[in-house]
Amino acid sequence: MIFDFSNYDQLLPLVTNSLIVGAMLAVVGGLVGVFVINRDMSFAVHGISELSFAGASITLLVGGNVVFGSVIGSLVAAIVIGILGAKAKERNSITAVLMPFGLGLGILALSLYQGRASNKFGLLTGQIVAVDDPQLMSISVISAIVVVTLLIVWRPLTFASVDSEVAAARGVATRSLSVLFMVILGLAVAASIQVVGALLVLSLLVTPAAAAVRVSKSPLVIPLLSVAFAMVSVIGGILLALGSSLPISPYVTSISFLIYLVARVIAWVKNR
Repeated sequence: MIFDFSNYDQLLPLVTNSLIVGAMLAVVGGLVGVFVINRDMSFAVHGISELSFAGASITLLVGGNVVFGSVIGSLVAAIVIGILGAKAKERNSITAVLMPFGLGLGILALSLYQGRASNKFGLLTGQIVAVDDPQLMSISVISAIVVVTLLIVWRPLTFASVDSEVAAARGVATRSLSVLFMVILGLAVAASIQVVGALLVLSLLVTPAAAAVRVSKSPLVIPLLSVAFAMVSVIGGILLALGSSLPISPYVTSISFLIYLVARVIAWVKNR
C-alpha cells in the first residue's frame, strides 16, 4: 500500500520545520520563477543546481554545514553564468559546461562519504524530515534576503527582463541587475534543494511560473498565481509524502506538473 494515514496525527509534528520551509520556498520560488521565465533562464537553473549539489556534497563529506556548501556552490555557478553569459547562446553553453562538472564533482564526494545513505539520497531528491532547527534558520535568512532584494529591484528588474535594450537606453543598469539576479537565483536554488533535491529543483523555480504565465498576462496576477501554485505543490507534496514510503520529490513534481497541464488547458480554452 502506497499511502497509510492511520497515524497521521502523530507524524505531522515531525514535519513542522519542513512545512515552514516549504511555505517560505514556495514564496521564493514563485517570485524568482517569474523572472526566470521572463529572462528565459530555465536551463541556467538546472546548471546552478548541479554546482549547488556539488557544494552541498563536499561539505557533507567534510562534516560541514550542508546549506552553507550549497550556497557557495550556487553562488559560484550564478556569478560565472552571470558574468560570462550575457547573451542567451553564451549562457546556455556555459551552463552546459558547468552541469556535468558539478554533477560529477558531487557524485565523487558522495561516493567517498561513509555516512547514512539517506543523506546522499536526500541531496538529489529531497528529504521530508531532514530540516532541523539550524537548517530552518539558515533557509529563513536566505529566503528573507531573496524576497527583500527582489521587492527592492522589482520594477527595474521587470523592465530589464521584458526589454533590456530599451531599459538600458532609459538608464537602467541592466548589466548589474543581471548579475544581481543571478546571485538571487543562486540563493534560491541553494535553499530549494534542501527540500526538493538538486535534480528536481526546476519543479519549484520554473514550473509554477510557467503555469502562471499561461493563465494570466497581468504583471500583478502572475507572481501571485506563481506563488500559489508553488505553495500547493510543496505543501501538498509534503503532506502526501508524510503518509507514504516514497520521497517528497515525486509528489511535488507531480502536483506541479498537473497544475501546469491544467494551466495549458485553460490557456487553450481561452484562446479558442
